[in-house]
Amino acid sequence: MTNCRAIPTSLAILAPTAISLCLLVVDVRPANAHEFKLESLMNAFAKVEPQELHLVIRLPLHVTKTIPFPTKGAEIDLARAGPATDRVVEAVGHDVMLWEDQRLLIPKSAVGRLSLPSDRSFDSYPDAVAHVAQPPAPDTGIYVDQGYVDAHLTYAIQSPHSRFTIRTTVAPELKDYLKLAIRYLPPGEQGRAMVITSRSGVVHLNPAWYQAASGFIGLGIGHILSGFDHLLFLFCLIIPFPRLRQVVGIVTAFTVAHSFTLLGSAYGLAPSGDWFPPFVETAIAASIVYMALENIVGADLKRRWLLTGLFGLVHGFGFSYGLKENLQFAGQHLLVSLFAFNVGIEIGQVAVLAVMLPALALLRRYVLAGRTGVIILSALIAHTAWHWMIDRGDILWKTEWPRLDAASIAVLARWVAGVLLAAAAVRFIARRSGAFLSRKPVSERTS
Repeated sequence: MTNCRAIPTSLAILAPTAISLCLLVVDVRPANAHEFKLESLMNAFAKVEPQELHLVIRLPLHVTKTIPFPTKGAEIDLARAGPATDRVVEAVGHDVMLWEDQRLLIPKSAVGRLSLPSDRSFDSYPDAVAHVAQPPAPDTGIYVDQGYVDAHLTYAIQSPHSRFTIRTTVAPELKDYLKLAIRYLPPGEQGRAMVITSRSGVVHLNPAWYQAASGFIGLGIGHILSGFDHLLFLFCLIIPFPRLRQVVGIVTAFTVAHSFTLLGSAYGLAPSGDWFPPFVETAIAASIVYMALENIVGADLKRRWLLTGLFGLVHGFGFSYGLKENLQFAGQHLLVSLFAFNVGIEIGQVAVLAVMLPALALLRRYVLAGRTGVIILSALIAHTAWHWMIDRGDILWKTEWPRLDAASIAVLARWVAGVLLAAAAVRFIARRSGAFLSRKPVSERTS
């Protein structure tokens, strides 16, 4: 690769671009001046057989820099590359860890080879195994940092029905830039694929239902606690209604609604396309603005039930984005994981409300009392959400919208019908609970 300092002066007209590229390369490549990619991918198969587990893995050469290969000019010297290849394979057995239940597996055999960057044998497990078993042809030209190290490690296991877990610590300094795409192939079942990094920790390849549930409960809690726009929406909902029984009804409507769209999105029923995520984010910001303005002009409890349910449908799509990329860890327990994720969101909401309600009560009692307090707090929220809506709307405006074809109309019709059904359910619950919500407390009736 040409060093940045060697750029000819005849290219001076491209100086700004060249300088930018030089700075980028200096930031990301090591001192030996070999190119290092910003993001890299390792491919692997984990095949379970009656008495063995086979890990077949492909690593880009540039992530093995701590083990230098002998070179001959700009190419690797394949005749003398055997010891370095063996050291890389040994390192893989140490850095890619597999457990059977709680027992760390140690490779009983391991082989490896170098491969060209154009090789496609890792498209399937049989091809990958056959490829690793064959050494490269002596006249193969593999440039430094532009090929692969392929390895096949075999582990003795006690049962093919055990619970297997995996963790990668290959080049941990790269964090999420180095990904491991692994396809788990259990006996008698359909294979599953997942993508992990060194920051994923220990990952279950075939989790039990309770393992999947506990993981997704934690994921749901973390998602709601880190979703500032969802938290602001919740806060906006409860500002005009200080009583707990009023808040419980509103939050219940929100829960029912977002569960509906969350479930539909998880099963691939949500609209697709680059336009939809920014549309959802813009709509979430708009829902906060609307609720804040309604607080200012005067909020009606029964109408808030219905509006909260409708806006909850939109927020459910937002929750789904935090779920989709993690459904790969559900194993065979998709429904359990969906339910657990929703439970986690509700636990997070309850925890947040447990903090918000006393804080809001103190604020409205000692700092911002009465309608003035509701108006000031709501105005501050509306101001914040308005800027979010404008910024997100600008992104949405620049995104290409889908063409309205038959498939798009069918998806739209399904969701319109679903929204109407969900709205009817929320309205029915609101009417059935209307007497309870409108009842005065005993203290007020006796005063």
